[in-house]
Amino acid sequence: MRTVALSACLLLALAMPAAAQTPYRSMQQILDASPAADWRVPAAADTLYLELDAGRVVIELAPGFAPRHVDNIRTLARGGFWNGTSIYRVQDNFVAQFGDADADDPARARDLGTARRKLPAEFERDAEGIAFDVLPDADGWAPQVGFADGFAAGRDPQSGKAWMAHCYGVVGAGRNLEADSSLGAELYVVIGQSPRQLDRNITQVGRVIQGIELLSALPRGPEPMGFYAEAAQRTPIRAVRLASEVPEAERTHLQLLRTGTRTFRDVVEARRNRRDEFYKRPAGHIDLCNVPLPVRAAKD
Repeated sequence: MRTVALSACLLLALAMPAAAQTPYRSMQQILDASPAADWRVPAAADTLYLELDAGRVVIELAPGFAPRHVDNIRTLARGGFWNGTSIYRVQDNFVAQFGDADADDPARARDLGTARRKLPAEFERDAEGIAFDVLPDADGWAPQVGFADGFAAGRDPQSGKAWMAHCYGVVGAGRNLEADSSLGAELYVVIGQSPRQLDRNITQVGRVIQGIELLSALPRGPEPMGFYAEAAQRTPIRAVRLASEVPEAERTHLQLLRTGTRTFRDVVEARRNRRDEFYKRPAGHIDLCNVPLPVRAAKD
């Protein structure tokens, strides 16, 4: 009888769904249990502070995807190019754009200092040698999607190319019709539904890691493109500085979850298959731009 009972228990255990065998952990529970080694500190030379009257927007730059644009952005920031400029365009469900509102007027445009006046388009990069953390689900915009250097990205194994994806909070370099007409002086931040149609069409230079609400809550400019009609409507920019140029005591100390870790994979799955009391049917799928990229205050 004991053998029969043990066999019955074993069969029951095998028949039980995985959800019943493994208790569901929320994203926050997973992060709370994460080891310190799963977190990284963004390099100060790759961190940009956009200083507004309302507070600081922290941007992590992406030299792995756009090295020449990022180098130009560093040069412009060190030269104080953006100090005293403004956010002059806020288009609903699209972008907030900042820089020199008079850039198209040679008589009034700001001096670029020692920054380069011509850069190549950096829409994509070679995928060979890049650590790419692939997501399990299909994507309508790329053969594969995942994360590279901590940034949401697409990849095409056939062409051997990878590129950043236009997700919420991404920072791009505004351009004209010519592919190579961006310098990194006019930047935009995605504040609406992810405009993935722009992937591989505009150079992307980074993403906001803190303070996105200071941009997404700004008053919208008029249709069709959100450019403010009056200069008084613009949001003044106090300064744009590299963290490496800011005294240590004045920096914003943050940590970002490494995307190649078990913790990150567990976070993705917890969001991909929510099994808390509210969700009656787990989705079993997650969109690239809906994957959370956890950021926290640096621990002592």
